[in-house]
Amino acid sequence: MPRAKKPANPFRYFHSSPEVIRLVVMMYVRFPLSLRNVEDLLSERGIDICHETVRHWWNRFGPIFAADIRRQRVSRMRGFRHWHWHLDEMYVRINGEMVYLWRAVDHEGEVLESYVTKKRDKVAALRFMRKALKRHGSPEVLTTDGLRSYKAAMSDLGNSAKQDTGRYANNRAENSHLPFRRRERAMLRFRRMKSLQKFASVHASFHNHFNSERHLVDRQTYKARRSAALAEWQNLMT
Repeated sequence: MPRAKKPANPFRYFHSSPEVIRLVVMMYVRFPLSLRNVEDLLSERGIDICHETVRHWWNRFGPIFAADIRRQRVSRMRGFRHWHWHLDEMYVRINGEMVYLWRAVDHEGEVLESYVTKKRDKVAALRFMRKALKRHGSPEVLTTDGLRSYKAAMSDLGNSAKQDTGRYANNRAENSHLPFRRRERAMLRFRRMKSLQKFASVHASFHNHFNSERHLVDRQTYKARRSAALAEWQNLMT
């Protein structure tokens, strides 16, 4: 039986250490910092890199790290019973034009899927929901706002009985937009739909990984969760 090929080392063509690359990508995506902010913070720690290097590294390694985080979470949650999803769309401005960022959030506040479209009609809702259902499986309840595109899409998918549109029921999704809005302001908005889609997906995975629910737990529990998240982060792609 032939041996399975070992995945290629993604850091093999880079002179910097994987630890420095992980730190740079984490700082830029996780925190509301500009490229030059990251450059200055690293300079204080004796790491001399250009802001364009920060841009190159997050574009190259951000999606790789995010995919690894997502893969682990999907394998843990697939088939989970009593799974409750919240679906919502938010406006994002690109070069003066409004586009829609569709987002699926579960009952624990973790972002499952992000999808960018120019419209928010039935076709867009159907594509978004098919993508989320294919990757994560089917939940028990799908909470949405009153947008008719959701109802039409769910009718096609046969999920109409699972839809919940109660008043205030979708606050979980509304609140989950806030970290992305803060990051959007720090980046001075986006210039292309492709870059928005890429960053939204990467940011969601990073936010899920480092979200320790600090406001819901005591100090000791928070510190233990933070240490566990950092330890897992250091083992990504090794």
